[in-house]
Amino acid sequence: MIGVAAAFSSRYKEARGKFLEAAATAGLLVESHSHPKKGLEGEVLAMDVARAGPLDAKSVLIVSSACHGVEGHCGSGVQVFALHDAEWQAKAADAGVAVLYVHALNPHGFSYLSRTTHENVDLNRNFHDFSQPLPVNADYRALHALLVPDHWPPDEANEAAVADFIARHGEPAFQAAVTRGQHEFANGMFFGGTAPTWSNQTLRQVLRQHGSRAQRIAWMDLHTGLGPSGIGERIFACRDDAAALQRARAWWGTGENHVTSIYDGSSTSAFLTGLMWSSTYEECPQAEYTGIAMEYGTLPIIQMMGAIRAGNWLGQHPEAPVALATAIRKQVLDAFYTDTDAWKGQIISQARQAMFQAVEGLTS
Repeated sequence: MIGVAAAFSSRYKEARGKFLEAAATAGLLVESHSHPKKGLEGEVLAMDVARAGPLDAKSVLIVSSACHGVEGHCGSGVQVFALHDAEWQAKAADAGVAVLYVHALNPHGFSYLSRTTHENVDLNRNFHDFSQPLPVNADYRALHALLVPDHWPPDEANEAAVADFIARHGEPAFQAAVTRGQHEFANGMFFGGTAPTWSNQTLRQVLRQHGSRAQRIAWMDLHTGLGPSGIGERIFACRDDAAALQRARAWWGTGENHVTSIYDGSSTSAFLTGLMWSSTYEECPQAEYTGIAMEYGTLPIIQMMGAIRAGNWLGQHPEAPVALATAIRKQVLDAFYTDTDAWKGQIISQARQAMFQAVEGLTS
């Protein structure tokens, strides 16, 4: 067993090393899908996949990290701890549930302390049929020039204009406009792209390889940034389907820790488009699918959005002075990863409970 704090890392290179070591300790082989770019420290980047359980298992649980790069500091910690957790591994194995640990869906963002991929794409807005017209976000269009200033930090007039929009329309409307996803501004925030990213294509390959024989698939995708600090909101991550929602709530809870939904307004997340989990329906159509995004809170939403704005600006200005770039990366890291033992303890305990519940649900 590993200590809770020791499962977490403050750098991608360290996190990857711990994951690979933990997988080896658990006796698991790792498939490493190499990324075409190098990391911030010149390190190799990869989407690493470890599977516990036979390829012909009827039930598969996916536990994934770093869909939004920098959020991988949390998700990787959960995965590393699970791979050292003998009780958890015995629970899944005895139930006949294969567990697929997908480490660093977006390794470039993980290394660079960014939410986005190297294409400046929000991976969780990138899952569309790009042969069809893409969603239009007119509300974001009206805000784009304010959100993406030429200089950082923004001047007083810019800050006042953003504050005025929030005062007139409210924080929920601001959050919805900015975060829903947009495909018009390649240099903008929450850009969904105009083609599948490397991470999109690689994940689909993983799903086909590991999910094609499954009859039931559950997915826990680990995120940070929304809600009260340390509280893991269980956000329904399936189609708007009453039966699937009922199943998710039966597995993961209907009480204080109930499963929320972007479809009925019960989630801290706004309604979003191009979500990653939709790939399960397309790549594993034979399986009954049930999923949640585990969203752990860190900072209030306005501070969070400020960090995302700063990170977006830095992504568009690689020539930024080293001191400014370093300060922005720290701001982004602090916004998505609370480096305290208390926060990490909350993360592990809630994730572990949800993983045990997923195995129970898959075998019910």
